[in-house]
Amino acid sequence: MRIEEITDEMERQMNLGQPIEPSGPSPASASSTQPDHKDTTTPDLPPGLAAIKGKSADQILAELNKSPLFMTDLEDNDDIAALQALNYEGTAYENAAGFRERGNECFKVKGYVDAKEFYNKGIAILAVEERKRARGERTFDPDGVEDTEEEIQKQRDLLEALYGNRAACHLSLKNYRSCWLDCAAALRLNPRNIKACYRSAKALLAVDRITEADDICARGLALDPENASLKAVAEDIIKRAKEVDAKKRKENERLAREKRREMLVKAALKARGIPTRTTDKPPEMEDAAVALAPDPDDPRSMLTFPTVLLYPLDLQSDFVKAFAETETLEDHLSYILPLPWDQKGEYATVGDVECYLETKEGGVLKMGKRVSLLKALGTGKVEVVDGVVKVFVVPKGKADGWVKKFKEQRAATMGKKN
Repeated sequence: MRIEEITDEMERQMNLGQPIEPSGPSPASASSTQPDHKDTTTPDLPPGLAAIKGKSADQILAELNKSPLFMTDLEDNDDIAALQALNYEGTAYENAAGFRERGNECFKVKGYVDAKEFYNKGIAILAVEERKRARGERTFDPDGVEDTEEEIQKQRDLLEALYGNRAACHLSLKNYRSCWLDCAAALRLNPRNIKACYRSAKALLAVDRITEADDICARGLALDPENASLKAVAEDIIKRAKEVDAKKRKENERLAREKRREMLVKAALKARGIPTRTTDKPPEMEDAAVALAPDPDDPRSMLTFPTVLLYPLDLQSDFVKAFAETETLEDHLSYILPLPWDQKGEYATVGDVECYLETKEGGVLKMGKRVSLLKALGTGKVEVVDGVVKVFVVPKGKADGWVKKFKEQRAATMGKKN
């Protein structure tokens, strides 16, 4: 029985969802010819071709074997030991061919997972034989007859095809690393396997390993310059490379812009005499940060600060994402008060509360509710820690007691540190 490999047409029809047609050239394709002139609309080939331009096929294959992607040895597989214990009838070639046939049947109906498992078994059988020969051992058929050179070559050809077929399954299943590893195994057996070059280029391109995709595609085209599938991948590589370059350029511009804005903010803080400090564990602020507004790229813009309004006697808080340096506490408290949880009515109006900022020395600075934030921070007595301004809001009748207790606690804390 002659078992065909998965053909290019079969794969194309599977990808397009068309019914499988019998393989073999049609009368139209048999009589078609390629024009001698170069199509001016054809895009450039991959950049990797420049590196191998003018080299012979043998030189290209020699370089391919030096590539880390294609120079590894056959790896041990846990499945192989189990398969060795089975008592198969027939030769290694016949048993592997049987698994290949069943895998092809599954592949035709897009049963890629099942097809892959059948190919796995066929590969395992032949890999055992190949590994024995690599160790210098002789291999035999079930009747004890030593494998001839012709039989060994048949096994290697079949093993190459099985790797290629399994690679096609992996590509369809988006198992890209497994795909290019199988292609590498096929290329070790036959460095002229164009389908392996095509599939590995597709898999590498899918995960944006563009340089490696370009390299293997270029080497495949050097062996078969008119291969339509490789030319199509070459176009995709060029297109994706441009997209990645544009994305990288855009990202670099974004990082440069953010760095410049950060420098502008630091310069603005320094110019205003506002001390800052960063701790080892800054709070998670998402996109809230000290910034220039309305134009973050204009140093003439005003500073805005993420601000936490703390109600220490009730263990509550409010967050103001952008408290402008020209604004006052009254501007924000006027829409925040009264507080929904204030059952006693102690925070009913702006006039019912006193507000404080903690100083660098551990004391408190009373902040007038009509004083701008810049005037309070510009005293140099208050640090903006981790990019956040903290304002303590206390009911007026309890303010003196809270201040006294706060200072005592800070003094005790600082004494322990010293």
